[in-house]
Amino acid sequence: MSTAKITPSATALSTTIKNLTSCNLINLQYPHAQTLAFTSSPYPTRTFGRPGNTRIRKGFAVLMSAPATDPLEVCVKASVTTPNKLGDCPFTQRVLLTLEEKHLPYDLKLVDFANKPDWFLQISPEGKVPVIKLDDKWIPDSDVITQALEEKFPEPPLVTPPEKATAGSKIFSNFIGFLKSKDPSDGTEQALLDELTAFNDYLKDNGPLINGTKVSAADLSLGPKLYHLEISLGHYKKWSVPDSLPYLKSYMKTIFSLESFIKTRAKPEDVIEGWRPKVEG
Repeated sequence: MSTAKITPSATALSTTIKNLTSCNLINLQYPHAQTLAFTSSPYPTRTFGRPGNTRIRKGFAVLMSAPATDPLEVCVKASVTTPNKLGDCPFTQRVLLTLEEKHLPYDLKLVDFANKPDWFLQISPEGKVPVIKLDDKWIPDSDVITQALEEKFPEPPLVTPPEKATAGSKIFSNFIGFLKSKDPSDGTEQALLDELTAFNDYLKDNGPLINGTKVSAADLSLGPKLYHLEISLGHYKKWSVPDSLPYLKSYMKTIFSLESFIKTRAKPEDVIEGWRPKVEG
């Protein structure tokens, strides 16, 4: 087991949209768990305006949260393309972004999914990630994990108002349906377009982000899913979000360009390999 000390980037998000909440999609190639250590750093405050009117306030916010004396341990997939790197899983990225946003140090335990070690199966019997250790207990499921983090470390608050938290929540399941489809006339593409259009219209009236100008929990769940959508559909279907959805495209550009998102995202090559079994199976 090796350790690399890394400092998180300067921006982060969080989310509460519920859908699939753990990953068990791909086989990995490294037989031992690896550990990467992350430490927290100050974050500049950001306020996002309507499209074409983004405002970034330089400076540092005074943010208080429950102290974390030791890094939190998080079990994640390992990369299939680059040794000792984070693999693909939108639910894991959601948890990592929550940790980043709350300025919490954490250790990544990179797990070989092709040969899951006994220690991992003891704490995650279903063999899924993410799993995090809080108060000496291992907790699975990104919904449960992010809620637990919000309760234990309430500052800065990341909760999305309930009436906004489900915006875009049906996109991911429709994306999977279209990605797996072998029949161009089965309606899966149109079903995805309908959900993307509905979210575009929501952003037009309520954006530029899900909770207006404030980055909130819902963005953290949806952002990684849209990242997987863009890469996998582009590769396997030669498909991209149409220009007729400008608010959605602006949203994706904003989320994907955040330094914290860049820091916690999977390599495109891993996203492609991660979805291959779904496409070719």
